[in-house]
Amino acid sequence: QVQLVESGGGLVQAGGSLRLSCAASGVTFSIGAMGWYRQAPGKQRELVADITGDGIPRYSHSVLGRFTISRDNAKKTVYLQMSSLNAEDTAVYYCNADIRGPLSPRPINYWGKGTTVTVSS
Repeated sequence: QVQLVESGGGLVQAGGSLRLSCAASGVTFSIGAMGWYRQAPGKQRELVADITGDGIPRYSHSVLGRFTISRDNAKKTVYLQMSSLNAEDTAVYYCNADIRGPLSPRPINYWGKGTTVTVSS
């Protein structure tokens, strides 16, 4: 079955950088949009950035200019390069993707289990 597995979270000092990765495993026919969401304690999950199958990115206003999303279609992986991190970036980061299996008539939306990013001030 299809799974999204995130990695790269951890503890970083304010002003530092981290790179998150999310790889899709299992048999996939095609992968459409992929993205990153985050949920801080006591807050709703929010979109951080996403990228279309053609590589067109979109960012939330809060991370624009600091985060970069990219993807490697051959590796079925999406990345989130985060720089100039601050305490407000502390959250669980979730990967999301629209994936069509070989027997699926249409894409199914999948979520990863999340990876924690903690920024210390």
